Amino acid sequence: MTELLKISLPDGSVREMEPGSTPGDVAAAIGPGLAKAAIAARVNGEVRDINRPFDGDAELALITSRDEEDALELARHDFAHVLAEAVQALYPGTQITFGPATDDGFYYDVKAPESRAPFSSEDLPAIEEKMREIIKADKPLIRQAWTREQLIEKWSSEGETFKAEWAKELPENEELTVYWSGEPGSDGAWLDMCRGPHLASTGKLDPDAFKLMRVAGAYWRGDQNNAQLTRIYGTGWLNKKQLNQHLMRLEEAGKRDHRKLGKEMDLFHLQEEAHGSVFWHPKGYRIWRELEAYMRRKMDGAEYQEIKTPQLMDVRQWTQSGHWGKYAENMFAVPDIVPEVDAESGESSPAVADDSQWMAIKPMNCPAHVLVFKQGITSYRDLPIRLGEMGCCHRNEPHGALHGLMRVRQFTQDDAHIFCTEAQVVDEVRAFCKLADEVYSDFGFTYHVKLALRPDQRFGSDADWDKAEQELRDAVAEADMDNAEYGWEELPGEGAFYAPKLEWHLTDAIGRTWQVGTIQGDRVLPERLDASYIGEDGDKHRPVMLHRAIFGSYERFIGILIEHFAGRLPVWLAPVQAVVATIVSDADDYAKGAIARLEAAGIRVDSDFRNEKINYKVREHSLAKVPHLLVIGMREAEEGTVAVRTLGEKDQRVMSLDDAIAMLTEEATPPDLRG
Repeated sequence: MTELLKISLPDGSVREMEPGSTPGDVAAAIGPGLAKAAIAARVNGEVRDINRPFDGDAELALITSRDEEDALELARHDFAHVLAEAVQALYPGTQITFGPATDDGFYYDVKAPESRAPFSSEDLPAIEEKMREIIKADKPLIRQAWTREQLIEKWSSEGETFKAEWAKELPENEELTVYWSGEPGSDGAWLDMCRGPHLASTGKLDPDAFKLMRVAGAYWRGDQNNAQLTRIYGTGWLNKKQLNQHLMRLEEAGKRDHRKLGKEMDLFHLQEEAHGSVFWHPKGYRIWRELEAYMRRKMDGAEYQEIKTPQLMDVRQWTQSGHWGKYAENMFAVPDIVPEVDAESGESSPAVADDSQWMAIKPMNCPAHVLVFKQGITSYRDLPIRLGEMGCCHRNEPHGALHGLMRVRQFTQDDAHIFCTEAQVVDEVRAFCKLADEVYSDFGFTYHVKLALRPDQRFGSDADWDKAEQELRDAVAEADMDNAEYGWEELPGEGAFYAPKLEWHLTDAIGRTWQVGTIQGDRVLPERLDASYIGEDGDKHRPVMLHRAIFGSYERFIGILIEHFAGRLPVWLAPVQAVVATIVSDADDYAKGAIARLEAAGIRVDSDFRNEKINYKVREHSLAKVPHLLVIGMREAEEGTVAVRTLGEKDQRVMSLDDAIAMLTEEATPPDLRG
């Protein structure tokens, strides 16, 4: 008698099933409703096809559309395959490469046939229509195991050079799988090489829950020396309602794009002559200065000492710290330069000296802060020492990864490092949690806190990592933040190579999240750079080094603020807090007096005395996101009043100049200085 399989379910029950049974069979045995709802399964922790037979006794959790994270991953994976099938059906001779799911959709890299131009956005409607046709055909998605030789022969014979190249590199001792869309060998059946898992059929997708968004250039295997491909991007969801909500978010995000608003508000610009660095205009730099002054006050209040360290340090220092081995490709290195004189022309040109001593522009501040800490002899009585720096750093980010203020090559951090004893770590981290909460609350952000744990490739002993991770857990628990309110979550494998880290993920006005603040508990760098203090016992001890930032970088934080507030910054941050605009020239003298009083009260005010209609002035200053427009005509001049038009409000308010100044003074006061 054949022994039955024992399938353990999440409720603690056990189902006995015939050998060869699938998760779909278990769902059907439980009830028709679950059989219809189940779209995949988690078998012994691994997500699998609903129709893939069990390998033996197993723990089973069925996946339905209510398990949104898993369901979306599966749907987007399937949308990518349907996209590739549609492109090959419409344009025979197209070569396909790979197409993964992404955070909000999917893409597939393809190479157009030699007979036509690369794919463009004009091709997307036809591809979308073909995708819907494939989905509505409800073609079964069938998994098969193939040998490497079968894959190589298949792709080589069909001219799929990219797939064939990849197949030749696959290991012989692993199970290699393909998926058919349609019954294998039937008319219209389509094949792709894939690990899976997939839904049971294309019909499990909603044909109205996806949209192709754009095309972009890509290179085979990400190498610019390889063939150029076309990447077709799409967004995919479980139903049409989710798609429409996403498209509305994208539309709103487009309106809030900091690059667009930065231009309209005359804050900054970027250009090729300084690729990845920002040209700050006076108004944009005013925002920067206000943020910097705010952060200095917060750091002064928390007893940080501000320092300034060099931009260039010897590469040997970076080698000792471990950064050169882990991070060199993202660093800018600078050699010693000597003049090389042309014998005929007598003209000189720069050349690298034979005995060149290489320097590196700092991508982070931490090694330099250790060097400051090491000056002189430090006693345990001096600890904790909190060193802060508005440190300008450079990282060699790929050109294609640069994005406005959000990802740049030159940036300034609100960086600090706390040197403390092991006994002080939890208190210092807890104090930082409180400081970060104060800052984010001042800007109106909510946030989640996550703990990024040790990666596979790391420095330091397991014992030190155990301590460092537990210290961060304990600090968050003492701050009462390890709960659902703060979205507490642990992220295995996502820590830095030298330390675990707490991360603050801000939520903006349209629901997007941004990882900004961090604190890391590091025992590696003090060891590698030989930092020590004299303990109570008279011996040398290693300090623990806490790396921490709240804004992250000024550039990125300003970009987030612009998008969060849609350019309508709080009055205390606005580069121009008010504009006094006249309706008639006869009111100019009163308006000039009003401006003088506003300036005396510390308000950043501009004037607009141009001979233009007031509606034109209102539109122009609204586009520039000026918080308040103070309109003055003859009535206001005679009565000592101003008509206040506040950005975003339909109706204007007439008030005395004294009241207007009092209102603006209150709103222009930074939140940390208010009573």
